[in-house]
Amino acid sequence: MSEMRTAPPRAWQRMLSGRRLDLVDPSPLDIEVEDIAHGLARVARWNGQTIGRHAFSVAQHTLLVDAIADRMTPEIGAAGRLALLLHDAPEYVIGDMISPFKALLGGDYKAVESRLLEAIHRRFGVKAPLPQRLSKAIKSADRVSAYFEATRLAGFDDAEATRYFGRPRGVDPTSLPLEPWPAAVAEQRYLKRFAIVAVAAQDG
Repeated sequence: MSEMRTAPPRAWQRMLSGRRLDLVDPSPLDIEVEDIAHGLARVARWNGQTIGRHAFSVAQHTLLVDAIADRMTPEIGAAGRLALLLHDAPEYVIGDMISPFKALLGGDYKAVESRLLEAIHRRFGVKAPLPQRLSKAIKSADRVSAYFEATRLAGFDDAEATRYFGRPRGVDPTSLPLEPWPAAVAEQRYLKRFAIVAVAAQDG
């Protein structure tokens, strides 16, 4: 009888670009913005528990955060905007886990996420670590986005959303992209915005 051998668990992700991304030791050379956009456009925020015909994707969430930051902290510049567009980029590989589940998983999840984000930053020339002021600006815009998503899309009432995300001030949600887009639309809009910002960051 032939001996049965158990293959080691697979620790890489095959991308549609043909790249094979090692999750244990991700290389910037295996990261393409087209893969990021495709993945983020198909990852649902709030575990898919949002109203509308389409899921509210991480790609659209990123562009929502970008629009909010444009109102709150326009001074972050193109380099800061590039970091913002990549703030959730690891989720194209590991998905968008809701915060309570991340807390349950603890350090292992954060370690994988951090390695991926470091490789993504290196791939696109984002200087790390991010300045504290920039990190704070991105996090603030992200929390405003979470509040509007929670109350407009995910069934939270105002008091509940305020308790977890704070109540935004000075940002009018009526002009923000809160109507969920089809995945293909979110992907193309993300790529278009990324291209504009990446060129501006290089020129800057």
